[in-house]
Amino acid sequence: MAVSLLALLVLVTPSIVNAQALSSEDIKAQIVKEWERSKAYTIDYLNTMPANKYSFKAQDSIRSFAQQMLHLAGANVFFMSLATDQKAPSFPQDLEQRVSAQTKDSVMYFVTTSYDYAISAAKSSDVSKWGEKKKLPFGGYEETRYALIIKAIEHQAHHRGQTTIYIRLQGIKPPQERLF
Repeated sequence: MAVSLLALLVLVTPSIVNAQALSSEDIKAQIVKEWERSKAYTIDYLNTMPANKYSFKAQDSIRSFAQQMLHLAGANVFFMSLATDQKAPSFPQDLEQRVSAQTKDSVMYFVTTSYDYAISAAKSSDVSKWGEKKKLPFGGYEETRYALIIKAIEHQAHHRGQTTIYIRLQGIKPPQERLF
């Protein structure tokens, strides 16, 4: 028994010694990596949906494919500008309602601009401030800067995911998931 315990300690101890805690810069690098992956994945979705189907709605009472993606773009900028205080690109307030913004080229522009901004904002943000609370301009919510960054990532994944059915209803296979 003592020999078995000793053998176990000999095998496990190097793993414990080599284990390291994540630094704030490691977490920041992972956030940037998530934004970069999300951008590539969303571009796959934009390229999969035919240009003449961007106005498609799965039901009359919901957003079109283009409107979903424009909403995603606006929210990327909103959440990341609030979280990081980085200067945001200027998007029209009513972006998702503007018919002129709903073409494939326009949607691609706004979506890629929003991801480029989110990536840049994450890279240049001050991690030491991520614990600070920020008040949202609606609902009386107050969250840490870090929570807002995580919420932004969650929000864009949610809306991209909603568009999967839009693509499937066109008889097209949606892009393969990009987990990493």
